[in-house]
Amino acid sequence: MSSFFTYPDSVKGKQVDTYHGVAVADPYRWLEDPEQAHKWIAAQNKVTFDYLETLSARDTIQARLTELWNYERYGMPFKRGDRYFFRKNDGLQNQSILYTQSSLEAEAQVLLDPNALSTDGTVALMNTAVSENGQYLTYGLSTAGSDWMEFRVRDVATGEDLSDHLQWVKFSGASWTHDHQGFFYSRYAKPENEFEQVNHYQKLYYHRLGTPQSEDRLIYERTDQKEWGFNGSVTEDGRYLLIYVWRGTDPKNLLFYQDLQQPDAPIVELLDEFEADYSVIGCDGSTFWIQTDLKAPRGRVMAVDMNRPEKEHWQEIIPETADTLQSVSLINDQFIANYLQDAHTIIKIMALDGSSSQDFELPGIGSVSGFGGKRADAETFYAFTSFTTPTTIYRCDLTTGISQVFRQPQVDFDPNDYETRQVFYPSKDGTQIPMFIVHRKGIELNGQNPTLLYGYGGFNVSITPSFSAQYLQWMEIGGVYAIATLRGGGEYGETWHQAGTKHNKQTVFDDFIAAADWLIASNYASSTKLAIMGGSNGGLLVGACMTQRPDLFAAALPAVGVMDMLRFNKFTIGWAWEAEYGSPENAEDFKTLYAYSPLHNLKEGTAYPATLITTADHDDRVVPAHSFKFAAALQAAHSGQAPVMIRIETKAGHGAGKPITKIIDEAADKWAFLTEVLDFYPSGLS
Repeated sequence: MSSFFTYPDSVKGKQVDTYHGVAVADPYRWLEDPEQAHKWIAAQNKVTFDYLETLSARDTIQARLTELWNYERYGMPFKRGDRYFFRKNDGLQNQSILYTQSSLEAEAQVLLDPNALSTDGTVALMNTAVSENGQYLTYGLSTAGSDWMEFRVRDVATGEDLSDHLQWVKFSGASWTHDHQGFFYSRYAKPENEFEQVNHYQKLYYHRLGTPQSEDRLIYERTDQKEWGFNGSVTEDGRYLLIYVWRGTDPKNLLFYQDLQQPDAPIVELLDEFEADYSVIGCDGSTFWIQTDLKAPRGRVMAVDMNRPEKEHWQEIIPETADTLQSVSLINDQFIANYLQDAHTIIKIMALDGSSSQDFELPGIGSVSGFGGKRADAETFYAFTSFTTPTTIYRCDLTTGISQVFRQPQVDFDPNDYETRQVFYPSKDGTQIPMFIVHRKGIELNGQNPTLLYGYGGFNVSITPSFSAQYLQWMEIGGVYAIATLRGGGEYGETWHQAGTKHNKQTVFDDFIAAADWLIASNYASSTKLAIMGGSNGGLLVGACMTQRPDLFAAALPAVGVMDMLRFNKFTIGWAWEAEYGSPENAEDFKTLYAYSPLHNLKEGTAYPATLITTADHDDRVVPAHSFKFAAALQAAHSGQAPVMIRIETKAGHGAGKPITKIIDEAADKWAFLTEVLDFYPSGLS
């Protein structure tokens, strides 16, 4: 127990579980019950916020963060029928507003303003789908950060909602049939406890406009496969319903289809083995163009004739390369392929038969998204961003190949004041790991720079350059920002991903620890100036590394982390992560999980880094009990003088849809915490 802080009493229970002959104590099991945890949450928040309010830099950091965030942010435009749709935030609006316009030059009209749906900005507009003629909008609303959504339908011309109201939608979009009369979507049965109950048996439905949800037509279910989920998508020509079958977070999926032009057509199981990732780019008659990593871990494109679907008849259109294929669009009768090359984007334009390829010029080294549209379109939009470039949207005329800036934010900073470099460092096993390092120009490599090391390393997620006002401010006040491209991600394809999963998970932690060692050896920081940060699976990363090497870091910021690796599969969608982590019910997996589980590897009498755990009471993806139990155990084990605290946001979830006010408040608290525990006064603040 720190001599400087008195933490709330966390009563130790007597719960003990036996896993494969091993007795494992779980004294804070009671914190899994929201009712029992209620008073504990309030007491922890009082200690945390009482401390944060004493930090001298907090108010000035928050004021500057507010200035930096106050800039116009545009989403990618897309066209349906004869109308364009896009999202925009004026700067400090809690939620972005959905607009529509009849042309790119016409005055934009508000179609849906989620800020008007709650007083505190905690109702968020999540998924949207517009009918092919641009007449109807299906939209999903989430409250307080929950993954659960309610779908409604709005008439675009009048701005009025229809009677349609769909509930218990989760992990699903909507896809309209081309008669504009309804859409496909997926949902679960109504749960008894929406924030904790395990999510099983998702079903695919068709909803017809003007009818109650109870009359929705069941398209597909599997009562023998509780873990299967279904995403329905109508092909661009309107002929086929594609059914993507997913199982947990494993990137491997099945692919079924149904011919919508044939009444009562059967569902055809085109690809019925979980052996690879399959994504249909488009179709030409009976041929599907499919992006896949089957026998090509960095991705390729195959042509599959549904009349001869056997793999020996597949035709390779775009072969695998040394770069990782992220996505492919079909526009202007061409393929536009988005690749990752050492964790930054390159774009190539290719003929439909793969016979020719040309590089597409980008504004610089960074990340690119977009290139959406229809096969016949000659116009498309894409967004470019980097660590020092706010997301800028370009319009491209594909007939001329000319791109022009369409929307460019104006942020109150000079990008020329900063520099970015990419280094490659050896991990424990000698593998070269990329890392981006960004900071103000002219810093001195004396080991005294406050340095924030960020990582994720999991679920095939690629961490690439992007702009963030909060990280800009970290650099503005004198900090170094380092982003390690760890195994477990998707930056180098499925082989890179698998190298950081299940029994290989320790590799991810080794990669991160090696990044810290490299930063110290290269005189960017020292162990007294180095902080680590990550969220969700990245929160697990931070928790594992701070318990394995508490001497290496001065501070740790684990956010919404998976901290109890023996019970993660007991809540909501946690079972789906077994594809990534393994299962505690499996004896061999248990050994691996128990060896690194942050909750179970805290050692009494250890001086841990200064820690600010962050979570939210409505997180129904990584339930907050993970963070609650870890905080209680950390405070009990900690013998140092550094603060080890938990900040519990209310009316918020895993992160998606969080209001700007809450984002700014949390970022200000984190940076103020780091200025205190890393012992530096922020430069550039009055």
